[in-house]
Amino acid sequence: MKRVIISADDFGMSEEANEAIEIAHRDGLLSTASLMVAGPAAEDAIARARRLPGLHVGLHLVVIEGPAVLPPSEIPLLVNAEGQFPSNQLDLGVRYFFRPDVRRQLAAEIEAQFAAFARTGLRLDHANAHKHMHLHPTVGRYLIESGLRHGLQAVRVPLEPPEPLIAAGTYNDSMGSAALRRWTGLLRHQAHKAGLRTNDWCFGIAWSGHMTADRVAALAAHLPEGLSEIYFHPATAKNALLQRLMPTYDHQGELAALCSPGFRAGLAHCHAMPTSWSA
Repeated sequence: MKRVIISADDFGMSEEANEAIEIAHRDGLLSTASLMVAGPAAEDAIARARRLPGLHVGLHLVVIEGPAVLPPSEIPLLVNAEGQFPSNQLDLGVRYFFRPDVRRQLAAEIEAQFAAFARTGLRLDHANAHKHMHLHPTVGRYLIESGLRHGLQAVRVPLEPPEPLIAAGTYNDSMGSAALRRWTGLLRHQAHKAGLRTNDWCFGIAWSGHMTADRVAALAAHLPEGLSEIYFHPATAKNALLQRLMPTYDHQGELAALCSPGFRAGLAHCHAMPTSWSA
């Protein structure tokens, strides 16, 4: 059986992203969104989610390149004076693993993000992390531990098989991509050991920001057996923040893809059933 979760990340990053998520849920195939609880437009996202009862919302944990929930005075080893996490993934990864003082603040911030989600009153559908930082064993562990305290039942594993991408269009596999696929096994082990559900496959990594209508229609027709998650970064326009963080992303193209007849037809062609984490 082929089942597919159609989701969007960065809910709460901007009103343009929030508006696109609402449109894609109302007029397209989007069933699921991941909320940045301290994002600049988080309150707008929460308000939209409350009036969209069919939209399944989870936590998009931010521990890199984004805002924290706790004030800088409580987590000075994690964020700058403006409360922003840095963007250097390698440096963060080393510090999160080797420094106990950093890990204590990291655990507190992750707990604070789950608590902030709980205060929204929304049902916690799933969790994942910005830039897949939950693949880091320390971040993954704390996400799972805090998540379980808040009713978490499902976690994204970003395992993207190359075969459907090759069948769907131009794609050249790399040693880096192969290494990432092997590394996802640790997160899957952590999640299953804790009794959490995971997806089998995940799409949106290699073509991140460029999940266009033609690509997703072709991909949909070649989905593998099992539960796949296809995630997007839609927006109705590129504001200054999106331009700074994701200058090459085709946000509007991804919104068009979510609402495209070709995407729907591709899923129907391969008998893939749209679903959600809680289904």
